[in-house]
Amino acid sequence: MGKKAAVIKGDGTGPDLVDAMLHVLKSCNTQIELILCEAGSEQWEKFGGDTYIPDSTAKIMEESNACFKGPTTTNPSPEAPRSVAVSTRQKFELYANVRPIKTYDRLSPDKKLDFVCFREATEGLYSGIEFDISDDSAIAIRKITRRGCKRIVDAAFDWAKKHELKKIIGITKRNILKKTDGIFWGEIERASKENPEIEIEEYYIDNMTQQLVKNPERFNNSVLLSTNLFMDIISECASGNIGSIGNVYSANIGNSYAMFEPAHGSAPKYKGMNKVNPTATILSGAWMVEYLGEPDIKKAIFEAADQVINEGKTVTYDLGGNSGTKEMTNAIANLAKEKLLK
Repeated sequence: MGKKAAVIKGDGTGPDLVDAMLHVLKSCNTQIELILCEAGSEQWEKFGGDTYIPDSTAKIMEESNACFKGPTTTNPSPEAPRSVAVSTRQKFELYANVRPIKTYDRLSPDKKLDFVCFREATEGLYSGIEFDISDDSAIAIRKITRRGCKRIVDAAFDWAKKHELKKIIGITKRNILKKTDGIFWGEIERASKENPEIEIEEYYIDNMTQQLVKNPERFNNSVLLSTNLFMDIISECASGNIGSIGNVYSANIGNSYAMFEPAHGSAPKYKGMNKVNPTATILSGAWMVEYLGEPDIKKAIFEAADQVINEGKTVTYDLGGNSGTKEMTNAIANLAKEKLLK
């Protein structure tokens, strides 16, 4: 049986970027069956309901081996549904949100970064447990479980071993959040005893953000590891060091399913303008086909994107160029195809 992936086109610039990714994958002759489907705020505004993911899309996702999510918009109104990403992570228990941070030579000539962010993606302050206690006050619950901490910590240590990284940086606010971050840090200490070859170090979240601005190189060859909200902030802060959020790709991985997505938003003001950087979407798609059994295609696409960005001739405005989405996509697709034919 061939592998299948549900592909959500998303909102705003999402459809343009997903088209770019599909073009690159098809140029590389992927054998994965890519099934297009709808989810997000644009379809919800048309059809309503209590979820951004229609039943027809949910069925395709359930019958697939993985899914890809183009950028989606999440309406901040209390009446709007939970985001596509959060709903999918919780439904499929995609507890590890993984975001590699790596600089490109041309974009960061004075800075060389190479580390990875591991974010627990099913609980914490994003559990969505909120309630009013009066007309003028509300409470949100930060739910942390030992089971949730154990599986993200073990995933981070497994990544470190697989990629020969020697250090795990745990990010907490344990001096204040003694109970919840106490459980989280306790699991890091437990995993450290089981993997003595990997060093651990703890940073408090406030200091960590400063270090990522002042001296991010100190985290090279490490896994940065934290709870849901903290790592959402830290990985976004880290992304600011690599030239453009348009370059940052990510995966949400569970024990038997994964969702791949660019780290950036839907940028609706640029919809249909052939302007936005396709890199994050293309690389997330390449990572997805590796997950589904096509590592050669991922390698070719990553090398092609690296070459196109470092040459700087066919890149979008945010990367210092004047090419459009389609031109940059074609450059990556053609180069990746060449590499596979060699």
